[in-house]
Formats: sequence, C-alpha cells, structure tokens
Amino acid sequence: MRIAHLARPAGRILLGLALVFTGISHLSWARIEFQAQVPDWLPMNPNLVVILSGIVEISLGLALVFLRRYRVQIGWVVAAFFVMVFPGNISQYIHHRNAFMLGSDHARMIRLFFQPVFVVWALWSTGAWLRPDKSQ
Repeated sequence: MRIAHLARPAGRILLGLALVFTGISHLSWARIEFQAQVPDWLPMNPNLVVILSGIVEISLGLALVFLRRYRVQIGWVVAAFFVMVFPGNISQYIHHRNAFMLGSDHARMIRLFFQPVFVVWALWSTGAWLRPDKSQ
C-alpha cells in the first residue's frame, strides 16, 4: 500500500525532471535534432521554436517538481503541452527526418505511440484525471 501511495508523486517528480532535462537539451546539445521536428507550416524560425519550447519544458518540469499545491492544474497544462507538440512528431515522420536515432519510418512511427503515454503520465502522476474540473 505504501509503495502505491509513493508511485504517483515519484512519477510526477520523474516526469518533471525529464522535462527539465529535455528542455535543457533544447537549448544546448540537441537543438539541431529538435529542429527536425518543427513542422514546415509553422510560420516561425525553427531555432526560435526549439528555444521557446525548451524554456516552456524547463518551466513545466520545475513546476511539476516544486509546485505541488498546483499539481492538478499543472498536470492539465503539461498534458496539453504534450498534445501541442505532437504535430512536430508527426511532421518528423511524414517528412522522413532523421533525429534522435530515429533513422527509419518504422522507428518514427513507433515513437508516435509514446506521446499518448506522456499525456496519461502527466494526468495520472498529478491526479488531474481524477479531477476533470481542474480543481484540487
């Protein structure tokens, strides 16, 4: 019972740390890789999109870790963020862009199925799916 009680907060913190790590990678060593995911139809400079999304990811990650009181609201925002960046994953697939060791259409297709997992993880780990009205 105690392990189950700790799983949700541990999942929230782990997701938060993963977002911080990924956000930092947007701003540094993986910036070019992330540009491969920016859809062509987006009317912005791909480098700017990667920088801005990195800043958002770092902010969301820190919020998940440190703003426990607002975890439900943050869970909904993080889930929405994962939905909003999904077109980038689709763009990478349909344009056959290699990045992040995704060198085949098969690998890029498999990756698409992981985005819903991140949405569910954000909602589950924050308790947001238990509170659809976004209140605590």
